[in-house]
Amino acid sequence: MSIQLVLAQLLLMTLGLIGVATAEPGKILDHGSKLLLGLTVTFMAARLPPRTYLRLATPAWLFTLILLALVLAVGVGTEESSATKRWLEFGPVRFQPSELAKLGLVLQLASFFSRRGVERKLISATGMILLTTLLVFLEPDLGTSVLTFGLGIILMFAAGVRISNIAWFGLALTLVSLPVAGIYLEKHPYIMERWRGHQNHEAELVQGLDQIGKAHRDLSNGGLWGLGPDGPRYEYFAAHTDMIIASVGFSTGLLGVTMVFFAYWMIVSTALQVSQLAARIRPMTPEIHGASTMATGAMFMIVGQALVNLAVAARIFPVTGVPLPLVSYGFSSILTMSLALGIIHSAMRVVRSQLPAEPNPAELMAIATD
Repeated sequence: MSIQLVLAQLLLMTLGLIGVATAEPGKILDHGSKLLLGLTVTFMAARLPPRTYLRLATPAWLFTLILLALVLAVGVGTEESSATKRWLEFGPVRFQPSELAKLGLVLQLASFFSRRGVERKLISATGMILLTTLLVFLEPDLGTSVLTFGLGIILMFAAGVRISNIAWFGLALTLVSLPVAGIYLEKHPYIMERWRGHQNHEAELVQGLDQIGKAHRDLSNGGLWGLGPDGPRYEYFAAHTDMIIASVGFSTGLLGVTMVFFAYWMIVSTALQVSQLAARIRPMTPEIHGASTMATGAMFMIVGQALVNLAVAARIFPVTGVPLPLVSYGFSSILTMSLALGIIHSAMRVVRSQLPAEPNPAELMAIATD
């Protein structure tokens, strides 16, 4: 296993534990048990070879589509919005299938391109991306559907699809979706309300409704080293989920926030190393190609979502409801992101094992003298 990746996961989970202890002390034991389960999932997933994931990719992806369809039929919402169906309940367990669907799409596209190649396969891959995105879009969950669609585009590029083909696809889809956008926004007015709130936060500040502003004040009050979980803080929405970075910053200060960014950088670095090492292997087998694509997709799934969450916290984006991977409270996200890390571990192991042997110095000297 990659020590760098293990350290990144432990660092993010530890900071998340501190953030939950700060925002919702009563949930600390529940969150800790889910983190232990996540670590177990990572270590178990890392032991499986990439060919197993590639072989099971299509059934796994279809299973996530069934779960998404079940959400539309029998899913549950929240107290704030019962019409928004995003979860399935199995007894005491509540699970969000859209989290798992993103990983299912990564595996399916990696398997598809490793078996079929990228030539003349754009239409099939596009259908997979659009079908997954559409089911999430209908929940409705605009933030996750945009992330899912973007993830699919990145996977096509990572697999070797020409950027010109991707650009034409994006343009055509934009033109087709414009008429649908107006109907969707009219049916789900909360999206425009969030956007108007994002644009008019000065008015909300006067009314005392500026929730993100309160989170910013908590973040700045943390200073360099933090005030600890028991310090006096503001009350604001989703302090243990979507806005947990503010809780982490309050308790651990700028040092803790910097460590969050550093941990995500370590995940990016490890996945890029998989791609670089895979490029040295000749011939490029379907398993190696699929492993490299899986690692890239898993990395973008984690880090892309993290960037969106942090952009919301920085008031760059309006509220999306996207958790901070491996830090926020929530069973679905912890389980899925831990599984994604296990896949990167698996890809790294097989790529390292198939690297060409490098000649030792004595052999190089013998070649030079000849």
